[in-house]
Amino acid sequence: MLQSTTPNRTRPAPAPVVQDDGPVAQGREFAWTNADFARIKALIYKKAGISLHDGKHAMVYSRVSRRLRETGHNSFKTYLDWLEQHDGPEWQEFINALTTNLTSFFREQHHFEVLQQMLAAKRNHDWRIWCSAASTGEEPYSIAMTAAESLGAGGQFQIVNSDIDTKVLATAARGVYKADNVKGLSPERIQRFFMRGKGANAGFIRVKPELQKHMTFMPINLIQDLPLRESFDVVFCRNVMIYFDGPTQRQVLERIHRVMKPGGMLFVGHAENFSDARNLFALRGKTVYERV
Repeated sequence: MLQSTTPNRTRPAPAPVVQDDGPVAQGREFAWTNADFARIKALIYKKAGISLHDGKHAMVYSRVSRRLRETGHNSFKTYLDWLEQHDGPEWQEFINALTTNLTSFFREQHHFEVLQQMLAAKRNHDWRIWCSAASTGEEPYSIAMTAAESLGAGGQFQIVNSDIDTKVLATAARGVYKADNVKGLSPERIQRFFMRGKGANAGFIRVKPELQKHMTFMPINLIQDLPLRESFDVVFCRNVMIYFDGPTQRQVLERIHRVMKPGGMLFVGHAENFSDARNLFALRGKTVYERV
């Protein structure tokens, strides 16, 4: 190809034409097409119910390309072909790569105020709570601290904690955090519920066994039949439904409804609204619903 010899002038390269099966970006480590995105979008919807919109191209490329490196594939097509031909542990890695985990201790504080009032009103009750999107554990331990404070010594409560992402769930089960991550907690809570690391563990804190004994951790995919047989008084399912489309939301709400006690309370995220599921849940406060 001949280049222009005219000084101080450059000829802009023509913009690439994007086709359904053509490249959507250049200069990346792996070729990336609309067809690759559409295929990943269909697979994660089928496996986890997650609905990806077209604005997620960059995120999906970044996260799934790590799986290509880990598995030694040189294209999304060969990786996805291989993935669909094998029913092995890589499916879980694929799901883990595409889940989003954003959490903190006592996030959406008003929910814990409502929970505290509920628990304090029935101190002698044997409480059963399910945290269905436990992530790295900040939410379930916030629930546990609230329960311990509200019910007092000898309070009876058990919390089942689940997530579809097995890696973050393992972090939650360990209950170890950087000390900087709990700066929002009061000194009293840190002293009561955590142990400070020493020596090689300096700068870390760990949840005390007295609190962890109330916790159970297990992977659960909300779009599949729930492996839960008990009835829960309280369910936290916050900032999960925003990743599902309408039909999937309805199916998940029906599953949650089946494992809750009548009158049980469902806590959801600030951007979630289930007014079209009034036969299942009735709004009782700011993003707090009662099981009908």
